Amino acid sequence: MLTNSLVLAGTLAGTAWASPAHFSFKRQSDIGDFIKSETTFAKQGLLNNIGADGTLVKGAAAGVVVASPSKQNPDYFYTWTRDSALTLLEVIEQFIAGDDSLEALIHSYIDAQAKLQTVSNPSGQLSDGSGLAEPKFNVDLSAFTGAWGRPQRDGPALRASALIAYGNALIAKGKDSVAKQHLWPIVANDLAYVGQYWNQTGFDLWEEVQGSSFFTTAVQHKSLIEGAAFAKALGETCAGCAVAPQILCFLQDYWNGKNIVSNIANNGRSGIDSNSVLTSIHTFDPEAACDDTTFQPCSARALSNLKVYVDAFRSIYGVNKDRPVGKAAATGRYPEDNYQGGNPWYLTTLAVAEQLYDALYQWDKQGAIEVNELSLPFFKDLSSNVTAGSYAKGSGGYTSLTGAVKTYADEFIAVIKEYTPEKGNLAEQFGRDSGKPVSASDLTWSYASFLTAASRRAGQVPASWGASGANKVPGSCSGQTVTGSYAAPSAVAW
Repeated sequence: MLTNSLVLAGTLAGTAWASPAHFSFKRQSDIGDFIKSETTFAKQGLLNNIGADGTLVKGAAAGVVVASPSKQNPDYFYTWTRDSALTLLEVIEQFIAGDDSLEALIHSYIDAQAKLQTVSNPSGQLSDGSGLAEPKFNVDLSAFTGAWGRPQRDGPALRASALIAYGNALIAKGKDSVAKQHLWPIVANDLAYVGQYWNQTGFDLWEEVQGSSFFTTAVQHKSLIEGAAFAKALGETCAGCAVAPQILCFLQDYWNGKNIVSNIANNGRSGIDSNSVLTSIHTFDPEAACDDTTFQPCSARALSNLKVYVDAFRSIYGVNKDRPVGKAAATGRYPEDNYQGGNPWYLTTLAVAEQLYDALYQWDKQGAIEVNELSLPFFKDLSSNVTAGSYAKGSGGYTSLTGAVKTYADEFIAVIKEYTPEKGNLAEQFGRDSGKPVSASDLTWSYASFLTAASRRAGQVPASWGASGANKVPGSCSGQTVTGSYAAPSAVAW
């Protein structure tokens, strides 16, 4: 999703909204009430953008996740592999939590992805796997042939992770054969792609920077770890999964001692980027400790980075003028951003709240908070008298710190509440000074982001992906790759 600045920067104007009612902000006193009402709206808003039955995306093929109904200023009426996978992962989580009505939609998505893998496109074709890195397609499942930032190498990893989540749910119900027949052929291609191409540069998730992306590297590592376990459960093999330790080794190169440099590229930016926070929440493992090497949400590295990231936006957005250090603030993609004027994004602000909720879950599970010199500045913003040390669950220090973090996380939801229109529609951005919705309307990723943040706040978490057994950096690292084998998935009736 999102514009490639090399192609479209400076050409897109803000979306003209249909009614002034969109700017009548809610003033609910209780965050819980807002979350309850907006969750209902977001679930429907997400479904409205998925073909073939989505009410806002007429013409989209079955199972196709459309980024936004917006067709001009900007035109997001396409399907992105990355956005679609992140959206469907949330749908799959809802299904696993008990909403059986979503399974037919999940099946349609899987069928659509099976077809998309075979579509030759400007990035390449399936025979050597290169076509799997094509970032977006037309909503009728045909190739988009216009100029764009390609390849983007996060899509295959994210799609594999989404399908593995559903596949593991099938296996838990004794439906191994269904997972093997419908999911494994698609997952196998995506895992092979990661194993073969992880060490090559590409465009980042914002489609603007060519180089190496922290987000891409991290989700690639995760996909191979869970992919190896999924293959074993199905009696299959994943040759490319063997390079996961080398990807983890490379992941460490993005750390500069204080924060994550999200893109290794000659782009003139600081490297402070929501890419890093999105990585933390999308590689969150509820069974993991506060592990620095995989940048778990509660890790000292992730918390230090979070402070640097949030503070970078305090002085550049007018909407943050009364939000000092230690209070939640609206955040955007990166401080130097100028797309659509460079504004806060709903999904990036929600990601901060989600990382904090994830961290609270992890501290509760492990029974303590460890504050060290790296994470201390983060904690001091919330509790000025905190010192480095261990705070056991049940102690006054633990209760005080977790209470402060919970309040801080809820404040980010309050920021979203303040700039959410009365009807509940979530656009892509809100104005840096006005707070009014900006850019694409009814952004699917915004709705999915709200739902995951709300779920984490409620203590609903995904299954472990195996981070605790895959956090050892090799003593000797290399750029090892494994040439993949690819085959067209067969169309099989469910």
